[in-house]
Amino acid sequence: MADVSTDRDLLTYREAVAEGIAREMRRDPDVVCLGEDIGAAGGVFKTTAGLLKEFGPERVWDTPISEQAIVGAAMGAAMTGLRPVAEIMFSDFLACCWDYLANEIPKVRYMTGGQVTVPLVVRTANGGGLGFGAQHSQATENWALTVPGLKIAAPATPSDVIGMMAAAVRSDDPVVFFEHKGLLASRGAPAPPDHVVELGRAAVVREGADVTLVALAAMVPLALTAASRLAQEGIDVEVVDLRCLVPLDMATVLASLAKTSRLVTVEENPYQGGWGATLVAVVADEGFGLLDAPVRRIAGECVPLPFADALEERVIPTADKVVAAVRSLAAY
Repeated sequence: MADVSTDRDLLTYREAVAEGIAREMRRDPDVVCLGEDIGAAGGVFKTTAGLLKEFGPERVWDTPISEQAIVGAAMGAAMTGLRPVAEIMFSDFLACCWDYLANEIPKVRYMTGGQVTVPLVVRTANGGGLGFGAQHSQATENWALTVPGLKIAAPATPSDVIGMMAAAVRSDDPVVFFEHKGLLASRGAPAPPDHVVELGRAAVVREGADVTLVALAAMVPLALTAASRLAQEGIDVEVVDLRCLVPLDMATVLASLAKTSRLVTVEENPYQGGWGATLVAVVADEGFGLLDAPVRRIAGECVPLPFADALEERVIPTADKVVAAVRSLAAY
């Protein structure tokens, strides 16, 4: 019975998205939401449930099925005094509004000499592992990482969803906020009132002495699972949740590496062009002397994501793949 009571006190990741947005809408009347089916339907993943009822159609806008219209309208609203939170239903569909996201929004502040800011959050459902197929399963953080001027957030826990949403909405720079589909049903401790998690501050979610394992979003619980298994073999893994790619908290990574001298990154992005390559390059520049072994990168395969579960598991990182890589590195 005690377990049931405790479980009831926990918050799901999807509930945390709605709660994080609602907290900012209560705090600031300039915060508005827009996207497909986010109103009465509560969002296709139920991540905006309750917002229309509480805030009404003047602040929660259902839009046409047009990513260009959503992000273009959000950009204009942000430039003229509002703080929009725009939803793109699947992160794969960022490609449909890429001109706005890559070529317009991140450059306004620079091109106006700071006279105009774009305080805009583009939130989107990201990642695979659910058998949604090649056009609805991609982890696309690496797309945004190529664009100077965008902040990139990807929380792994309900509490971080709420705290990072607060920081993202309050940012005067545009933020792409990735919500992993595979985490939506996961549960965690609720966030305290006024909870804010500074963007660009990683978290050491498991202390260890032998190997540093750096992960993001859904790869964080996967890394923790692998670390628990490796502990049974006497391998003590430290797990770092990056939380954000821009700003990138390399200080926390390098501090961990100073303890362990071994580094493994695990990311859902394809190996080719994944964020792990950037992180490893910084380690080579700034922390090469800390390494006692080669760096290992675990990433998605450079192929379109299959529908079939068995095939998708071959493409994206798994706990077994992480365990094997860390085991071999620890023995180096």
